Amino acid sequence: MESQTESINGSGESNGHSLVGNCREWLCSALENIRCTAVGFTGELAKIARDDPRRVVYSLKVGLALTMVSVFYYITALFDGWGSSTIWAVITVVFVMEFTVGATLRKGLNRLLGTLVAGFLAVGAHLLAQLCGEKGEPIMLGVFVFLAASAATFARFIPVVKATYDYGVVIFILTFTMVAVSSYRADDLIEFAHQRFTTIAVGVAICLVTTIFVFPIWAGDDLHKLAAGNLDKLAEFLEGMESECFGENCPCTNLEGKAFLQLYKSVINSKAREDSLFTFAKWEPIHSKFRFRYPWSQYQKLGTLSRQCASSMEVLAFCAITLRTSQYPEASANRCLKIRAACRAMSLHSAKALKSLSLAIRTMSMTMPYPNNELPTNNDMSMAIKAADDFKNELSKDVALVQVSHIAAVASLLSDIVLQIEGITECTRSLARLARFKNPEWARSAVVINIEN
Repeated sequence: MESQTESINGSGESNGHSLVGNCREWLCSALENIRCTAVGFTGELAKIARDDPRRVVYSLKVGLALTMVSVFYYITALFDGWGSSTIWAVITVVFVMEFTVGATLRKGLNRLLGTLVAGFLAVGAHLLAQLCGEKGEPIMLGVFVFLAASAATFARFIPVVKATYDYGVVIFILTFTMVAVSSYRADDLIEFAHQRFTTIAVGVAICLVTTIFVFPIWAGDDLHKLAAGNLDKLAEFLEGMESECFGENCPCTNLEGKAFLQLYKSVINSKAREDSLFTFAKWEPIHSKFRFRYPWSQYQKLGTLSRQCASSMEVLAFCAITLRTSQYPEASANRCLKIRAACRAMSLHSAKALKSLSLAIRTMSMTMPYPNNELPTNNDMSMAIKAADDFKNELSKDVALVQVSHIAAVASLLSDIVLQIEGITECTRSLARLARFKNPEWARSAVVINIEN
């Protein structure tokens, strides 16, 4: 009996120790998971801040703007003047404050304009509805709300309105409906509309002051850098092609997975960001080297040409990978060497031309430290075009080049890219002339090279 009791007690103690051990293990595992999650989250935040430190600045600016506008709620004299409408100043800062100056200006002015127009029309609708008597007033107000909301919503489908004033139309619908409906119960409609507009104006003003005067982030600067960066990426792609595919001592490794073959993708995918920056840049005032009526539309033309060139490079990359894995008969070796030399010349000089164009855009100057004040763009484009013409002439004369169709296709694609880069060059010259880059004589006197296919 005693032995059975001891056995039971021993078993109970063993189960108790096991349960405590399991709980301790589970707790340690949970704490480790929490620690790993916290470390991972902190690392992600640090990466976001490193990628673009302006994000940290923008976050602090939003906090500063909200702190400033909250003062109007805390000061009794200001709160007594606006009453509960003061909260609209806070709401305005939350919705209007954007990353760039242009985006904030666009939203702020849209909100002001939409509120002002809607306020005037709502007061007018109230005065007309009062003429219909006590029973007819709510009916007429309902009719006015229906007509205004329907017309404004349909106007949002107009491309110009959609692109520029869409947010203002939404605010118009909101404000008109609120003021018109509130007018049936409000004692002083004029005072109500005035308070709403004034508080929104204060909120917009605080947003603009904070955005423009506290470490401003300009959409125009980003658009300018994006255009130059795209040209750099195209140039790096061609430099990679020249060294990895057509160089005299190029390696014989497979091209798949090479970093330079992926550069064109970011250029192709840049349209959405470019369009957004273009829309915001048009709203920005004079700043830095960007004067009034700056030709922002020229950047869109340049971006379109860059993406067309990048699309051709996408096909070229596929053909280059196929070329590296292909085998040719010995009889074609001389022709392969000739075409490779032409491809190397086209790639090398086109890359130099794009690099010089990118530098010209970044510095907004056509003056560079080259002999005789002569830009390499003209020489390099001439040599690239000459190599393309030589290849086309040889292709038309030598039918045997069909034996090396893959490498001939690569050379043909490269010659087309040369033509597209010439178009990019002309677009950059137009930008230099319209934006009044330093030493614009280069853009005016540059000889346009006619290319005969």
